[in-house]
Amino acid sequence: MGDGTAREPAPAALSGVRVLDLATLFPAPMVAAMLGDLGADVVKVEPPSGDALRVTGAMRGDRSFVWALAGRNKRAVELDFDTDVGLELLHRLTAVADVVVLNQPPRVLERWRCTYDDIAARNAGAVVVVVSGFGADGPYAGRAGNGTVLEAYGGLTHMTGEADGPPVLASVPIGDYLGAFFGVSGVLAALYWRDANGGMGQLVDVSIYEAVLQFLGPAMVAWSPGDEAPARTGSRIPVATPRNVYRTRDGRWVVISGPTDAQVLRLLELMGAGSADHRARFGDARSRNAHADELDGMVAAWVATHDAQRVVDTLVDARIPVTEVNDVASLLADPHVQARGSVVELDDKELGTLRVPAPAPHLSRTPLRIATTGPARGEHTESVLHDWLGEG
Repeated sequence: MGDGTAREPAPAALSGVRVLDLATLFPAPMVAAMLGDLGADVVKVEPPSGDALRVTGAMRGDRSFVWALAGRNKRAVELDFDTDVGLELLHRLTAVADVVVLNQPPRVLERWRCTYDDIAARNAGAVVVVVSGFGADGPYAGRAGNGTVLEAYGGLTHMTGEADGPPVLASVPIGDYLGAFFGVSGVLAALYWRDANGGMGQLVDVSIYEAVLQFLGPAMVAWSPGDEAPARTGSRIPVATPRNVYRTRDGRWVVISGPTDAQVLRLLELMGAGSADHRARFGDARSRNAHADELDGMVAAWVATHDAQRVVDTLVDARIPVTEVNDVASLLADPHVQARGSVVELDDKELGTLRVPAPAPHLSRTPLRIATTGPARGEHTESVLHDWLGEG
């Protein structure tokens, strides 16, 4: 505060919630990381060899950037599950956890005696979230999968790319993050039900393909057996024109998506195409869909005669949704991203200054925050055993 008085840190939404992260790789550990953003006490348990993410992706020396991200807000405990002592400590930790995050195959969980039934027998209030590619049951349960494979299985890849080109995989881990978001949503619902209504934990069964499948809702709901399956259409949606990526006079790219009747009528006026004939052809959805190629071509031609900033400024003033296509560098420099604090800088003692997306959404009374990057292996074993189990 300006008067020199120390400001009390804002409370955290999940303060007091204990999360035990036994998972590996990316989507399931991100569930735990996001719960940590909300203020939970997250403990990452690893074998002596360390988590695979510690040596995954881009590295600086022996330090992985991905580990710094996915290991954020966690305390690290090292246990050897091949020993009776390690398993006994694991079981005691699951007995006092509010949430346990898993993604191992059933045979591994059975060997550890950490299936949902095992954990519930020790701790009836535990919320156990299991993230897998195909879910806990069905013919493909247990089949190996990751976000990339599940994007294809769940139909997203088929719908991505140009109409006359091959299916295209995204350059970012959409499936992995979707699985994580759905995991967090399920955990929060289960915790609320436990604490407000039932007093019992439950199993949260997250299949990544079902998270991906949600994207297909608009295409699926209009389809009937016997119809041709919906297919990719590039950056366009034929029943929602204009909606595309357009090249500007100065060689940059903008996205315009203004397919409502009111938006199209305003756009026609801006393009000098507000005649009665143009309004009749493009002014309502049914007519516009019949002439979608023509309207899209008109928009492309108009955009090509103006620089990107002029296009954006003009359409923003007309309340037509538009943006220049951003990359990481332009996002970091954008005044709105800076004003909202949408990207935060973290200090890592080995990697230096890191820039990562800030946790979202914004909560007015219990803001989310990233306190630390990924910890060293076994860094907090003694403190966790003391805090959770009263040892030492």
